[in-house]
Amino acid sequence: MSINVKLLKEICEVAGAPGHEQRVREIVIRETKKLVDKISIDNMGNVTAFKKGTASTKGKADGGKKNKKVMIAAHMDEIGFIVTHIDEHGFLRFIPLGGFDPKTLTAQRVKVHGKKDIIGVMGSKPIHMMSPGERDKVVPISDYFIDLGMNKKDVEKIVTVGDTITRERELIEMGNCVNCKSIDNRVSVFILIETLRELKNSPYDVYAVFTVQEEVGIRGANVSALQIQPDFGFGLDTTIAFDVPGAAKHEMITKLGDGAAIKIMDSSTICDYRMVKYMKETAIKHKIKHQVEILPAGGTDTAGIQRMTAGGSISGAVSIPTRHIHQVIEMADKSDIRASIDLLKSCIQDLDKFDWSFK
Repeated sequence: MSINVKLLKEICEVAGAPGHEQRVREIVIRETKKLVDKISIDNMGNVTAFKKGTASTKGKADGGKKNKKVMIAAHMDEIGFIVTHIDEHGFLRFIPLGGFDPKTLTAQRVKVHGKKDIIGVMGSKPIHMMSPGERDKVVPISDYFIDLGMNKKDVEKIVTVGDTITRERELIEMGNCVNCKSIDNRVSVFILIETLRELKNSPYDVYAVFTVQEEVGIRGANVSALQIQPDFGFGLDTTIAFDVPGAAKHEMITKLGDGAAIKIMDSSTICDYRMVKYMKETAIKHKIKHQVEILPAGGTDTAGIQRMTAGGSISGAVSIPTRHIHQVIEMADKSDIRASIDLLKSCIQDLDKFDWSFK
């Protein structure tokens, strides 16, 4: 089955730096409001799309009927920057919002989100003016500036300190892949929307949470999990596909085209072994192409779901293999995206069919 590339393109291209996800949120609400029973937005801006489950268990406290809860989190924000200074010539200084590799900034266009969106370019010292020692080093982020092609007076009519900046790059199709800025993590926003579209029923109450501020510390998922207190949890995020020239087999983490990745661990989460087993068995049962993921560095919303629930929640993650992560040329395979939708949907629908006791 194919995927809706037009919708994915819209989601990936829209701007949404950490703490400024409002444009992404508008798309999420537009696409999900007819697919769920209720939509709510918390004080931080997390969007929770709620879908009532069909199975009930006895509530111990009051003898009433209570459904178990499953929370799925996909973060809406992307790595970006924030304006810290406008100099006497109209050039912008900035600091990053999220993790950046400085070498990826060279020769890039950006969008500055002031009173209106304007295009800027990343500038640094010309190579002709560098000493031999400087030429051999990666330019640090602090040495970059943004050139808007305008003088200070004109810049200040549009831009103020505190405005956000995002990368500029459209989504294109390359072979069986999609390529764009912000595949991390807009592809997961897309997958969660499409899962809700295809999810006919769930035994347990589903809380599909489109979170904020993941790139600066899993902040949105933390408060959402505290509010929801889920019994089960699924993180939904990209992971490294290092299946490129020069990579040893043990370094690849995942490969494009090898299916949805089932997280075993990353630096912030050791997934519940029962959930890992369940996800593997579900993928096999439904003939969904899959691979496993062990990520030595980096974390996702999965950690917030797992830890911010009283007593913890039984948590795992669907990870989407992505090349060139945290660059403007992030790449994912459409077949892996499709497999991720299928795996998440099947895992939600079959949750009551597994023995969750400790063995």
